[in-house]
Amino acid sequence: MYLAAFASYAAQADALVGPEGILPAERALAQAAETLGPVERWLRVPTLCWLGLSPQTIAAAGVLLAILLIAGVAPIAVLPLCWIAYLSLERVSGVFLGYQWDSLLVETGFLAILFAPRAWLLHRDRSPPPPIATFLARWLLFRLMFFSGVVKLASGDPAWRDLTALEYHWWTQPLPAWTAWFVHQLPRAAHLLVCAALFVIELFVPFLVFFRSERVRIAAFAALVSLQAGIAVTGSYAFFNLLTIVLCIPILDDRMFRRDLPPRVAGRGERIALALGAAVILHGSIGMTLVRFRAPALPGLALSQAFGVSANYGLFAVMTKTRPEIVLEGSADGVEWRTYEFPYKPGRLDRRPRFAAPHQPRVDWQMWFAALGDCRRNGWLLSMQRRLLEGADPVEAVFADDPFDGTPPAFLRTTLFEYRFAPPGSSDWWVREPVGPYCPVLALDSGGNLVAVE
Repeated sequence: MYLAAFASYAAQADALVGPEGILPAERALAQAAETLGPVERWLRVPTLCWLGLSPQTIAAAGVLLAILLIAGVAPIAVLPLCWIAYLSLERVSGVFLGYQWDSLLVETGFLAILFAPRAWLLHRDRSPPPPIATFLARWLLFRLMFFSGVVKLASGDPAWRDLTALEYHWWTQPLPAWTAWFVHQLPRAAHLLVCAALFVIELFVPFLVFFRSERVRIAAFAALVSLQAGIAVTGSYAFFNLLTIVLCIPILDDRMFRRDLPPRVAGRGERIALALGAAVILHGSIGMTLVRFRAPALPGLALSQAFGVSANYGLFAVMTKTRPEIVLEGSADGVEWRTYEFPYKPGRLDRRPRFAAPHQPRVDWQMWFAALGDCRRNGWLLSMQRRLLEGADPVEAVFADDPFDGTPPAFLRTTLFEYRFAPPGSSDWWVREPVGPYCPVLALDSGGNLVAVE
């Protein structure tokens, strides 16, 4: 999962946070440095970028570290470095690394340090992980799944309460795969049944992960993995589904596969380190759980959040029932307009929806969120348009193709459309209706400032 996350980010880092990117990391660091002292900045914005390392360098190093981890080389040293590297990227990437699975990877990465074998080569250490580490992994999985069910009911959304949410989900989710079109055609009863099963898995099955019975935990494992597999085959949620399946592995017991594992005998120093690490994780996760139920925040909770040790989880609290899409177009003369096609999000009506996971095209995803809001509240989108008008090569690379062959347009416009899956028998995958302008027509003035064109 680290390899997928680092490699995906590295491929987009220049466009997202590079010097000519949409939200330059150096600008975010400069703003933080203006208000935070030399020590406070490390506590509030913990990132290796304070040492002068660029996000691109950190991501590339993360890829190498992940490969070492897969090869089983020095996990006790590599795992903390992977955690620090991804935390560093998350803290300087703004909205582009603000997804729940990014938080989940940071929290899981910290927890994984407790699992790390103490041998320098993985195959030389066959002892089981400490019981506290296994418990904390199950506790994290419980929080992730249980609160994903709770937020759906707590939101008051009638589509979840009457089990009709999945009648909208398949075509309104951020990046549906082509398989979602076929699932959408199933009878209404099937959608209701699957939605009911989803609530059973999210609200009741998580309790089974703590049972002593191996058979009960195997049943929980099968149910949770089946849910993640079902989500993964109909949409692209980066590495979230695979990472959740990884978290399901500690539900199982090594003794189910091997009966000759030696007991682990930990030294005093190791026990102290494990106890401290477990205390930090429990403090953060319990604190976030209390916050979820509107209880007062525990002391030090903000610090736990800053270092990614604890996070709130709960996906799709409210089901979107429409699919607004922003179509971005450029023009050299204000008369003829050419469309910027994104590689994964819906655009051309005849283009088949694609799978992207475990890669996450961050701009495609952000366009989905932007379409649900308005132009003024999505400063990153205005920044992206400015970069396109300036002819910034890194930003042009986020699109499926460049309609202007390297020459920047003089004007950009964004139009909002309502998309839906095309009906059976159509030669297209989508149908759409225009809604109206999203942002004003934009251009650069003589001073290089972004201005609206009347």
